[in-house]
Amino acid sequence: MTFPVVGMVGGGQLARMTHEAGIPLGIRFKLLSDTPQDSAAQVVGDVVVGDYRDLDTLREFARGCDVITFDHEHVPTEHLRALEADGIPVRPGPDALVHAQDKGVMRAKLDAIGVPCPRHRMVTDPQDVAAFAAEGEGFPVVLKTVRGGYDGKGVWVVDSVEEAAEPFKAGVPVLAEEKVDFVRELAANVVRSPHGQAVAYPVVESRQVNGVCDTVIAPAPDLDEALALKAEEMALNIAKELGVVGHLAVELFQTRDGRILVNELAMRPHNSGHWSMDGAITSQFANHVRAVLDLPLGDPRPRAKWTVMVNVLGGDYPDMYSAYLHCMARDPQLKIHMYGKDVKPGRKVGHVNTYGDDLDDVLERARHAAGYLRGTITE
Repeated sequence: MTFPVVGMVGGGQLARMTHEAGIPLGIRFKLLSDTPQDSAAQVVGDVVVGDYRDLDTLREFARGCDVITFDHEHVPTEHLRALEADGIPVRPGPDALVHAQDKGVMRAKLDAIGVPCPRHRMVTDPQDVAAFAAEGEGFPVVLKTVRGGYDGKGVWVVDSVEEAAEPFKAGVPVLAEEKVDFVRELAANVVRSPHGQAVAYPVVESRQVNGVCDTVIAPAPDLDEALALKAEEMALNIAKELGVVGHLAVELFQTRDGRILVNELAMRPHNSGHWSMDGAITSQFANHVRAVLDLPLGDPRPRAKWTVMVNVLGGDYPDMYSAYLHCMARDPQLKIHMYGKDVKPGRKVGHVNTYGDDLDDVLERARHAAGYLRGTITE
């Protein structure tokens, strides 16, 4: 029997962890990476170094692959259509992926299928932003470039027409949204296969620091059961209506008046699902592999009452390995996942997972480990 080859475009940590999930299944991976030093390029055996924005490079890479998938959403949509025309399965396909690539397209589609979102519209200049603000509660207003933003990049919160000038300097379309008065951010993660099977993970709480995900708690504490079910059903419906194949993360605002609004979509394994590597029966990465190969999906239920993921960000302490002795001795149940990246201040270089029956204890253990690895905690 010949096992399939999954072609992964993008060499970051998501590709690295997806490859890891395919190893026990005997799945072979081929990687298109920007450099030989990228996170996944360090561990995948078959690596092609090249530019994903070049169609000839993509076509050459796709030879010998049974399916193409991604660890980011930045491959030009027209290139993906060309691969499909060549007979290469692309999952998720370009008709779905464009909704994660282009925030304007996403908002229009979610409106069309009746998904609740923040008030929004495309704007043409700072004066149009002022008009949008006047149509609602006034400033502040959130402005987003429709393509290319992540981890807080390409997003501005502006308090005046003067501040609204900055986003337009990039020369790309700009989306204006109301600044939502939210209690917390949630995420609903689902996985869908080509034949329509789908599974939903527990809705999680996602805590951000400076626009970057810091902590994820699974499941989201004190979340009304009916609201959690509504979020899961919403995510499953979005996956179906958009034709998603693979993992879909639906980032949500929980508002003070008890609603949930869709903030962003990601069609790949997502930071809000990293807890599942140790906290779920089947991780988001394993189910993404299964989905793109149209294998039956695995059980997404949690293994423990609580699982907490905390990102490890780079700081002024580059020698993280020397911290392992303390972290592992202090908490033998701790799970450390490092990405093979050079340590730079503020850069995601890994994450830790903890789990147990007492949420306060699980949170403290995860925060201590991440802080000790970064060097902000020394005892």
